[in-house]
Amino acid sequence: MVGEIKTLIFGAGGMLGMDICSVFPDAVKLTHDDIDIADKAQVIEMIKRVGPDVVINAAAYTDVDGCEDEDNRELAFDVNGRAPGYIAQGCSLVGAKLVHYSTDYVFDGSRKEYLESDVPAPISMYGKSKFLGEKNIIENMDDYRIIRTSWLFGTHGRNFVETMLKLSGEMDTVRVVDDQFGKPTFAADLARKTAEIIRLEPGVYHITNDGVCSWYEFALAIIDNVVPCSSNEFVRKAKRPEYSVLINTKTTSMRHWKEALVEYLKQGKAGRKIW
Repeated sequence: MVGEIKTLIFGAGGMLGMDICSVFPDAVKLTHDDIDIADKAQVIEMIKRVGPDVVINAAAYTDVDGCEDEDNRELAFDVNGRAPGYIAQGCSLVGAKLVHYSTDYVFDGSRKEYLESDVPAPISMYGKSKFLGEKNIIENMDDYRIIRTSWLFGTHGRNFVETMLKLSGEMDTVRVVDDQFGKPTFAADLARKTAEIIRLEPGVYHITNDGVCSWYEFALAIIDNVVPCSSNEFVRKAKRPEYSVLINTKTTSMRHWKEALVEYLKQGKAGRKIW
């Protein structure tokens, strides 16, 4: 509940979802153990039963390289692509607003910056599955807020910051690419910003922390034994966009990612476990 607004959260057990639950403590919170969002009948029945004013979908299959494997591809398109359409249909039936999170990876990286109005052209299966989710929402309802974000890190799950801390303790030097650029985003900041987005006009929003960097520059702010390398030297299954800088033209900006990172690392000193 936000005041008198009844809220339903899908993906409440994930990194972003748990921070969203902190911002919306009285919401109906569902994890993947509670519901299979790829099951259309389950999703629509749940939305009808709860009768929410707002639905927040933080559920996603986020293994970017895993999405390239044939065994996982159908799951990725079910969860990231088709399920958002089912949620949108349920929202439309009960007159609820929908907030859904998408990604910078819906763009191909051929431009240095992307506005909300730019046409996506994903180059990975993950990006394609997330773009399908956007399209299915837009086709099934009008009162949506699609929030594209990037390079997410937070206290409740695996992320780049934790990976760097772990590798730094295991290796003499950690190699990180210096030719991919984007905007790191702190999940707690994004969750708090979501409360504001709900009150704004329907549409697509680009929400990240302020400041642009390469993955190497991001790593350099976390550990001191990092060395740069090129994407050609560090080949991954999924192709990443060279530039995926999301430009926010619709709302006030959030704090710089370095400021958010300092807060995150301080929280870690209080007892965060390295996975």
